[in-house]
Amino acid sequence: MLLLDDLHALYASPAASRLYDEVITELQHAVQCAELATASGESDALVAAALLHDVGHLLLEDHVALDETLVNDHEHEKAGARYLAAWFGPEVTGPVALHVAAKRYLCAVESSYFATLSPSSVRTLAVQGGAMTADEVDAFERHPGSRGAVLVRRWDDTAKVAGRVVPGFDHYADVLRSVAIR
Repeated sequence: MLLLDDLHALYASPAASRLYDEVITELQHAVQCAELATASGESDALVAAALLHDVGHLLLEDHVALDETLVNDHEHEKAGARYLAAWFGPEVTGPVALHVAAKRYLCAVESSYFATLSPSSVRTLAVQGGAMTADEVDAFERHPGSRGAVLVRRWDDTAKVAGRVVPGFDHYADVLRSVAIR
């Protein structure tokens, strides 16, 4: 299946072996997110979204080392959602497209949320627009994909544990096939 071949190649690429944040790689982050979604008993679509939420980083190869100044937001969430739309419907692409907005949303509506962010997430928040305004919060809450995006965001925040043992990328092949539309 072309979908799995393409995704497998991306997650086996050198870009997936780069550090995602201070302690884990892009690949480790992806499979930790998927495992957290699975353990939460969520749908296959949300497990797929959790696994693939940062695919845009691999497509754009937008890695900026932690000791370098981050100047631009390359909107990896939008690039990833566009790419995934060739194979998946909005139940997967929506949370992918909105997971950055969900971080901004949570910063606006939960006073303690910002303190839970990793240094890398704090760093990116600054170029992604910071906490949402009241109008942005209202618009986000009305979006049909907002619930899934908030869930993916919460898994994203906790899927950063060095040495955590979880199934590999190929473990999710059947999940990906089950929600693929093409």
